[in-house]
Amino acid sequence: MSVQQTTSHGVVTDSVRPPEFSRAERLRVLTMTAVGSVVVGYAAVAALLALVSSTAAHASFSTTGVLTAAAPGWLVAHHVPLRFDGGQLGLLPLLPTALVMLLVYRAAASAADRLGLFEPLQARSVVFGIAGTHAVVGGVIAFLMGEDGPVRGTPAVAFFGCAAVSGVAAVAGVAQRCGLVEVVFERIDPVARRGLRAGASALFALAAAGASVLALGLVFSWSTTAVLFDQTGGTIGTGLGIWLLCLAYLPNAVVGALSYVVGSGFSIGSVVVGPLEFAGGPVPAVPLLAALPEEQLGYLPLVLVLPGAVGVLVGWSLRDAAETPRSRLRAVLVAAVTAGVGVLVLAAISGGALGNGVFNPVTIPAGLLAVLTVGWLTVPGGIVAWFAGARPPRVVEPEVPAVADVEDVEESADLADSADSADSAGSAEDFTEDDDYDEYEDELEYDDEAEELEDEAQEEEEDEAQEEEEDEDDGEEYDHDLDEYDDLEEFEDEVADADEPVDGDGVDGDDVDGSADSSGAADPDDPDLADKPR
Repeated sequence: MSVQQTTSHGVVTDSVRPPEFSRAERLRVLTMTAVGSVVVGYAAVAALLALVSSTAAHASFSTTGVLTAAAPGWLVAHHVPLRFDGGQLGLLPLLPTALVMLLVYRAAASAADRLGLFEPLQARSVVFGIAGTHAVVGGVIAFLMGEDGPVRGTPAVAFFGCAAVSGVAAVAGVAQRCGLVEVVFERIDPVARRGLRAGASALFALAAAGASVLALGLVFSWSTTAVLFDQTGGTIGTGLGIWLLCLAYLPNAVVGALSYVVGSGFSIGSVVVGPLEFAGGPVPAVPLLAALPEEQLGYLPLVLVLPGAVGVLVGWSLRDAAETPRSRLRAVLVAAVTAGVGVLVLAAISGGALGNGVFNPVTIPAGLLAVLTVGWLTVPGGIVAWFAGARPPRVVEPEVPAVADVEDVEESADLADSADSADSAGSAEDFTEDDDYDEYEDELEYDDEAEELEDEAQEEEEDEAQEEEEDEDDGEEYDHDLDEYDDLEEFEDEVADADEPVDGDGVDGDDVDGSADSSGAADPDDPDLADKPR
C-alpha cells in the first residue's frame, strides 16, 4: 500500500509501506548480509589465486593451499599492509580494494531494501553489522598468521583497516536509501552545493587527464612494454599473472600520472619523475612502468596546461552559481578544497613501502599534490567565475546639487509667506551644498505643504459655492409655490364675488350671518383646491 512517509530530516515521500519484521528476522537479515559480504569477497580472492596458480608453469595447485593463500590476499584487498622477511609491503593495489568496496556497497543496499529502511538512524544496524564483521574477520586472520609465518599482519591494523574500508562502502550503500544524502545537503547552502559538485567533477577530470597521459606514455613506449612481457618467460600462466598485477595496480598508476600532470610528480626509490624535475635510475621490470620517460624532454612541461584548463572549466561551470562575484568565488574555493581533499586521500593510499630494496619507497607527495590542486583550480577558476558571471547592477547615488535654483526658492517662500524661508534662500552665490542645502530641502517641503493647503482651501470654497447654489434653487422653488397659492386665492375671491348676492350696502350676506370667512378664504372642502400645492 502506498503511503506518505516523513523522514527525520523533514522529507515527505510517497513510498511503499516497509514490511514489519520481528527482531529475530531483522537479526537474521543483518547477519546474512555481513557474513555474506565476507564470504563472497574471500571466495573472489581465492578464485583469482586458483586461476593464476592453475595456469602457472611451475606452481603446485591445491584447494587447501589456495584457501590459505587467499587469507593475506583478502587483507590486501582491504588495504591492510603485510610484513615479510624482506621488509613491508605497503604499496597495495587499489583495484582489489575498489572491487571489495563494490561488493560491500551492493550488500548494504540490498539489506536496506529488504528491511525497508528509510530513516538515517536505521542505517546504523547495517553499517555497524558489516563493518564489525569485517573487522573481526580481519583481526582473526592477522592473528592466525602469527609472527613466525612467511607473511605476517598486525591484528590491530587489520581490525581497524577492514572496519574502515567496509564501513565506508556500507555507508555509501545505504546513504541514498536512508536519506543520509538529504541530511547532509540540507545543512549546506546552494552555493556550497554547487561547489561540491564542481569539485567532484574537477577530481574526475584530473584523473581522466592523468589516465590520458598514462595511455599516451604506454602507446609511445609499446616496444618496451612488449619486451618486458617477453622477459617473464612467455608462458600463459606467467603472462596472465603479470597482466593481472598490472591491472591491479592500474589505479595507483593513474594517481601517479595525476600527480605528474598537476606538477608534484612522484618517486620510486631514487627515481624522481615530474614535469619540471627528473632524476633517472632503476625501476621494477613491470610493463605498466614502461610509460615512464627515460629523460627530461622539452615538451613535457606542457602537461601543466591540463590542470589549468580544468580550473577554467570549473570557473565556467560556476559562473552562474550566484549573483555576486564574491559568492561565485566562494563556490570555486569549495570546489578547489573538495578536489584537494580527494587527491590527498588518493595519494596517501596509492604509495607505500616496497620491501627493503632499491625501489623502496614509492612516494606520491600527498600534501604538495593537494596544495597544487587547490591552486590550479582556485586561480583560473576564480578569475573566470568572477568576470564571466553576471554582475549586479551598480547603484548610482543621486548627485547633490551644488547651486539651487533661486527662483524656485523665492516662489516657495512666497507661497509659504515666511520671511525666514525667504531669508534662508539668499542669493544663488551663497546657496551651496555645504551651507544651505538643508534649508533648501526644508523650503521645498514647506512649499509642498503650502500647495496642499491651498488645494484644500479651494476645494472647500467650491463645496460652499455648490451648497449655496443648491440653497438658492430650493428657495426659488419655494417662492414659485407661494405665487401659485396667491393666484389661487385671488381666483377664489373673484368667483365668490360673482356668485353670491350683495345687499345694498355692498356687504356680503354671509358676512352678516357670520357663516362665511371674512378673509375671503376658499372652502377647504372644494375638490379643486385639494389638489393644489400649499
